Parts: sequence; structure tokens; C-alpha cells
Amino acid sequence: MYIPERFREDDRAVLQAFIREHSFGVLVTRGEDAPFATHLPFLFDAGRGDYGMLSAHMARANPQWREFASGREALIIFAGPHAYVSPSWYDVALSVPTWNYAAVHACGVPRIIEDSQLLYEYLKTLIETHEAQFAQPWKFDLPQDYIENMMRGVVGFTLEITRLEGKFKMSQNRTPAEREKVIAALQPNHQDVADIMLELKERGHTL
Repeated sequence: MYIPERFREDDRAVLQAFIREHSFGVLVTRGEDAPFATHLPFLFDAGRGDYGMLSAHMARANPQWREFASGREALIIFAGPHAYVSPSWYDVALSVPTWNYAAVHACGVPRIIEDSQLLYEYLKTLIETHEAQFAQPWKFDLPQDYIENMMRGVVGFTLEITRLEGKFKMSQNRTPAEREKVIAALQPNHQDVADIMLELKERGHTL
């Protein structure tokens, strides 16, 4: 990913928190004829490997998982909030429009989960993680034969992250006064982007 130094985010804790918050990512692999991408929910375990471990699953009918046998590195893209930035919010008249956004890229080699019990535990954890937001979470207590049949239709995999990079392009190239104006302009409709700008400000992440 092209990352000008002023937009680079290297804080591992920040990047890991970003993955947890924006866990629906895009898995990109290199096929023989063209790149292949699948949109998937991921589980993240920061305690495994230097940068953490990602787990996910896809339909067995999806041919992408067959590429894992190549041992080639894959890319997972986690995209965060984004918003258009108008030059009318700047002090300098000769300015152009731009876009503020945050993204994290994780790279590693996907490994298929061969053990059915490990696949079951992963699926159970994925469900419980997302059901936790509800007052009455749905219970994963389906008949065993039904679960086994459904599991045969998916392929689970893990990916130990070997490279992790983040780009938080949030007006760091503008003056402090202009950044304040951008934050104020974004807050009515893009509070999530404004919040990242405010966090970067608190951390002194400006040039």
C-alpha cells in the first residue's frame, strides 16, 4: 500500500484495535489468471504470532481456498470510515478536494483448518462474538447432524500475520487550524472520521 510518511500508522495496538472494530475484510489472493477477492468476517487473536492471527471461513464452492495450497502470501484489507473533504473548509484558497480514510492491510499465508473440532470451535466463537451485541443472543445449539452437514459446506482457515501496515489519511498535511475546521465540518454526518482525527490529534500524530 502506498503510504506517505505523514499518513503512516505503525502503532501495533492501534492497528489491532482497528482490525477488531472493522473485522469484515477482503481476502485477496493471486490466481493463475487474475487476482481473486472474497469478502469475509474475520476473528482476530492478538496473542498468536508477532502481529496476531486471523481466522475465517468461506463456502467450499468458492474456488479461492484451493489457492492456499500454493503457499503464496495473501492480503486481507480492512477498510474503516471515510469521507469527502471539501477545499472550502481550508484557509488556503488554492486547494483541491480530497478524501479522508483509514485502512489496514494484513499479509500472511492462509492455512486450512483440517481438524473438524477446531473448525467447530472457530465457528462457535465467531457466532458468540457477534451475538454478544444483542440483549438475547442466539444460542448455537443446533442438532449435531445438522451442524456437521453445514460444516461440510465450508472451508475454514487461519492466517498468521507476517506484515501489518496502516494508513490513516486524516488531513495531517494541513495546518492545525484547518484540521479543526475539517473536524467541525465532518461531525454532523461523519462523526466516525472526525473521531479518528481527534484521536490522532490527542496522540500528536501530525506533521
